[in-house]
Amino acid sequence: MSENPLQFFFKTVSNVSNCVQAHLSQFTSFPNGANHSITLSSRSTSPSTSERTNHIDTIVIRPSEELVKKEKASGPVTKEELGRATWTFLHTLAAQYPEKPTRQQKKDVKELMAILSRMYPCQECADHFKEVLRANPVQAGSQSEFAQWLCHTHNVVNRSLGKLVFPCERVDARWGKLECEQRACDLRGQNNPWD
Repeated sequence: MSENPLQFFFKTVSNVSNCVQAHLSQFTSFPNGANHSITLSSRSTSPSTSERTNHIDTIVIRPSEELVKKEKASGPVTKEELGRATWTFLHTLAAQYPEKPTRQQKKDVKELMAILSRMYPCQECADHFKEVLRANPVQAGSQSEFAQWLCHTHNVVNRSLGKLVFPCERVDARWGKLECEQRACDLRGQNNPWD
């Protein structure tokens, strides 16, 4: 006997649910910052074939298995987590940096790098960054120059850690400008007409 059309429908919903779950788990963020997966399940309301109707019984939102493995007890961040967050901040800053920066903006970004080399919460990392800056002075004459300099500098650090390097010609594709309404993400700084 052929399959009940409703059974076919709910099998399809289940398959679609699995596909949607796989894709949504990559993009969905919930208020606590956790990624979750969505599970749809169906059940039969009556055992008799003639009266059988299927319906979605539950929608369960639960942490994805990958997230559960990554979560840890609350506590201080690791050196690696701090490093990733710092690089994300710096690359985002470079993406937002103006193509024609003022003198003050150039000064500020160079000072920021110098401050990081003195105040970074990992002394070993700060000392290494100081050496990297001595060998590779900050280049911040334009957005593209600063983004390329930062990518090169990040690769210097990655090589010293035995990590892969990033192809700097793809830096804008990886860390593009933030999308904010009414240019709310543009860098602000002292805008002096003589700069």
